[in-house]
Amino acid sequence: MVKETLTAAEEKMGKTVEIFEHELAGMRAGRAHPALLERIVVEYYGTPTPLLHLAQINVPEPRILVVQPFDKGSLGAIDKAIQRADLGVSVRVDGTLLRVSVPALTEERRRDLVRQLKRRSEDEKVAIRNIRREAVDTLKEGLKTKAISEDDLRRAETEVQKLTDRYIKIIDEISETREKDLMTP
Repeated sequence: MVKETLTAAEEKMGKTVEIFEHELAGMRAGRAHPALLERIVVEYYGTPTPLLHLAQINVPEPRILVVQPFDKGSLGAIDKAIQRADLGVSVRVDGTLLRVSVPALTEERRRDLVRQLKRRSEDEKVAIRNIRREAVDTLKEGLKTKAISEDDLRRAETEVQKLTDRYIKIIDEISETREKDLMTP
């Protein structure tokens, strides 16, 4: 029971870190990154469709994204969806593709993004602590049902705390790296 609880907690904490990294990839920095456009939904023939299902996104230059629709008829709808997303980018139709220019960030906008980053980082740390709490509650339930001994409970609680500390440190490292990236002009 102890091993299963620790394994489940570690898997959940790992997923939390994965999700955090994925969210940060979509956070706009001074450079172009395809994840910037991942969450855009395009109204395609009356159906909301993720942009990634309609087009290929490339990064030919550090501040340019090129969006190549699979269906040339969706070019106008994709253009409108990117404009509506209000990402602070400029879109130019270039024949059968779109060129999305990502302008440099102002100092004020950088600070705002760092605040958002810290808020998200803290939210993820809270999520990891909640996973720790759930694991400890499961272990205590095992003690009540006599599935584990008190010594096993203490050792398992220590292991859960080590896991928690390790994953919180990973989130701090990711945040620190991303903050440096955001603050670099």
